[in-house]
Amino acid sequence: MNNPHDFSEPVSLLRDCEAVLIPEGSPVTLTKGTAVYITQALGGSITVNVNGNLARIPPENIDAIGLEVETLTAADASVTSSDGLVDEALLWDQLRTCYDPEIPINIVELGLIYRCEVHPLEGGGNLVDIEMTLTAPGCGMGPFLVDDVEHKLAVIPNVSEVKVALVFDPMWNAEMMSDAARLQTGLY
Repeated sequence: MNNPHDFSEPVSLLRDCEAVLIPEGSPVTLTKGTAVYITQALGGSITVNVNGNLARIPPENIDAIGLEVETLTAADASVTSSDGLVDEALLWDQLRTCYDPEIPINIVELGLIYRCEVHPLEGGGNLVDIEMTLTAPGCGMGPFLVDDVEHKLAVIPNVSEVKVALVFDPMWNAEMMSDAARLQTGLY
């Protein structure tokens, strides 16, 4: 987000907007004028509390609360490689912009990324192959996190295709979190 905002005060929606209830993943339309409290504004999406329920507002609807989102485009990448290679550090940087909508920690620090590999494609370009998990297997937000990863990695130079698989073996646990994430959540 690139607009400073006082998140302790309610925000009235400027227009109707689509959102997703957390954690079940059900779509909901938030109506113009509804007061929401922003609980998390990280990675391009917003989590709001609306009438006691959490909802995720995707990047394309953030203007409904008067904010703008900054996203990486291929032109923003530090170095566009003419050799056709993918900057793997940029892959990880982009993954760090994907956040669990309930926990204000990115999916890398949470330990949700099990594998990130780049494979050259016949005829040019590269496939980025990701295996990731969720903090809870029944979480309805899985498809939204997968979509976030796919869209954010697809803008990286020389990435032609992104494949994300949700896996649950091994099951995620708090020990998979980075030390900083465990410290932040008090699970150290």
